Amino acid sequence: MPDAGAPEHTPSHSGNGTVSPTRKTVTLAPPPDGAFDFNDPSLYVNRELSLLAFQRRVFEEAQDPRNPLLERIKFLSIVGSNLDEFFMVRVGGLKKQMAAGIIDVPPDGMTPAEQLAAIRKVAQTLMQECYTYLQDVLIPELATYGIHVLHYADLNDDQKTLVKKRFDEVVFPVLTPLAFDPGHPFPHISNLSLSLAVLIRDEHGHEHFARVKVPNSIPRLLPIKRSSGGVRKDGTVPYHHYFVWVEQVIAANLEALFPGMEILETHPFRITRNADLMIQELEADDLLETMEENVRQRRFGSVVRAKINPAMPHGIREILIDNLGMDRKDLYVLDGPLGLSSLMTLYGNIERYELRDVPFVPFTPPPLKKDARDSDIFAAIRQKNFLMHHPYDSFSPVVDFLEKAAVDPDVLAIKQTLYRVGRNSPVVQALLKARENDKQVAVLVELKARFDEESNIGWAKMLEQEGVHVIYGLLGLKTHSKIALVIRKEGDHIRRYIHLATGNYNAVTAHLYEDLGFFTTDEAIGADATDLFNFLTGYSDKRDYRKLLVAPINLRARMEALTRREIEHQRAGRPGWLIFKTNALVDPAMIKLLYEASQAGVKVNLIVRGICCLRPGIAGLSENITVTSILGRFLEHSRIYYFHNGGDEEIYLGSADLMPRNLNRRVEIIFPVEDERAVRHLRNKVLATYLADNMKARRMKPDGTYVRVRPGPGEEPVSVQEWLLTQRIRRVEEEKKHPWEVF
Repeated sequence: MPDAGAPEHTPSHSGNGTVSPTRKTVTLAPPPDGAFDFNDPSLYVNRELSLLAFQRRVFEEAQDPRNPLLERIKFLSIVGSNLDEFFMVRVGGLKKQMAAGIIDVPPDGMTPAEQLAAIRKVAQTLMQECYTYLQDVLIPELATYGIHVLHYADLNDDQKTLVKKRFDEVVFPVLTPLAFDPGHPFPHISNLSLSLAVLIRDEHGHEHFARVKVPNSIPRLLPIKRSSGGVRKDGTVPYHHYFVWVEQVIAANLEALFPGMEILETHPFRITRNADLMIQELEADDLLETMEENVRQRRFGSVVRAKINPAMPHGIREILIDNLGMDRKDLYVLDGPLGLSSLMTLYGNIERYELRDVPFVPFTPPPLKKDARDSDIFAAIRQKNFLMHHPYDSFSPVVDFLEKAAVDPDVLAIKQTLYRVGRNSPVVQALLKARENDKQVAVLVELKARFDEESNIGWAKMLEQEGVHVIYGLLGLKTHSKIALVIRKEGDHIRRYIHLATGNYNAVTAHLYEDLGFFTTDEAIGADATDLFNFLTGYSDKRDYRKLLVAPINLRARMEALTRREIEHQRAGRPGWLIFKTNALVDPAMIKLLYEASQAGVKVNLIVRGICCLRPGIAGLSENITVTSILGRFLEHSRIYYFHNGGDEEIYLGSADLMPRNLNRRVEIIFPVEDERAVRHLRNKVLATYLADNMKARRMKPDGTYVRVRPGPGEEPVSVQEWLLTQRIRRVEEEKKHPWEVF
């Protein structure tokens, strides 16, 4: 394991041929007077194009033969899903700006119209590369392993007979053909729906247009054999699996929907609608009702993208453009089956473990194990703080903590924030159980968590029905913080048990997302937690938190002060060093401050998974800054902020990225890690290994593109996620000897 304090090896790079996510000329040398203008647009990368660059890095994982084949299918599906959300939210937002005549120019100087034009070019190229790679590489590779994804035209007679039977039994009963003529208005086409545009001729020779929706209730890849994608009746797993695209099956059997008609042409299309809806919170009498209405209205957002195949003729294209009220520039012509996100069902349904990542069992510290002899999670947390690193460490202690609190007769109250909890949430079930046992339970359910609104509305209603005090969120702010507070009577005193985290209270994504959690009974943090919940549930203007950094109250000011302190250390001759691990770096003020730190000589290592608007490596400005993006098996999600502080190191963890929304318009928490051993662990093990990664890391160049980091001559290959997984085995052995001492 390399020493993170040693000079960083300059890795060898190989270009990836990507389009530079900027239209600006990057100044690679300082101005003649040596003074950079921090307001110069050329110093910033456009956030939308940076986000598309991230999608390309995800696509690279689908192309990486070192990843198991089904995992590559998963990554390609993720690209499709991410691009769906990108168009629904980011492109939708830019279009709303243009429609309203609002010219909100970001620091990079690109107008909304310029951004949309650049997005079209980059997105079209990326999407077509994904479709081509699926058809030319992944589908043939799947076939070599007995997983056959077939076009209907390639089926043999026996397969067509089986498919026809499946169509008659499963598909046909749920299809609804919708005509378009003076008596039938153009049908509403829901967001992300796949449809067939059908041109037919009646017995009088008149041509008609109809639309057939491909139902979401039917698998996109229709199993040709009933055992495909599953197990046989005898419980064995077949080697060969056969699938066919369901829209092609429907197209081949349209005579059943239009009897007596001649089918002239059939062409698939898929639309994406604007989901960037504004919530008029200040005008709302009831935020719950307002959010329910907003979720309903999302179905009717304007069309921001329509994907079609090249074979669709001009006439049908014009019908769609005119009747969907869309800009013809938003028509994306792509050669391949439309809708990559549906590939996730293929990944999820085929029981071929040799084509997946090797499974593992998350580690649980013995003192936190539910089934340990005389287990008492409260006693364990009283004795020491616990730092948990998911998914390498199990999420079960978090659920056990809440379940224990729900039944413990000494627990008086539970207070918690919920942002994304998912379906069948054990966390919510524990809160309901606590209320059944007459605990005081107060929960902030953030109704404005994008694309989780419907789920959260359901949980909020259920909790309210059981008598839980439910808060829907604060006006004008999203509550993105991750905190649970348990108040327990112990003798004549009250003790507060706190869980803080970088990730959501979602037991499913906790197995997929990399996050950090922290159990403590620290009195100052407990007092801060109480003050925070008073702010969330009542009326409070408290500004002087003891240890917590809380947005929008003191987080920005404290982050800036801690960064400026590092600059002062450097200027005083004490080497300054910042390591920030975050999901996104967008905030202009923080970027300018990091530029200033670099100019002062502070070493700045940024580990930014997604969007990064800062340009590293510019002489005289940011040559002391590196930006690394790591993609792998798990979604990097934790936020870690390290300050060298002249050797008296400080580390903060929390829920906030370095974006204006997180620092200004959300309730966020950043909390200190003060245990010396925990600080050393995070610094010398976790962050050091992230910076040493030369297998899954990409390094950002000044022009905004990324290149893969490769092991140098004689260097040992390092993958941080694989390294952390192997450390779990070591921890098991060490915990047997010293159960209270190992992180």
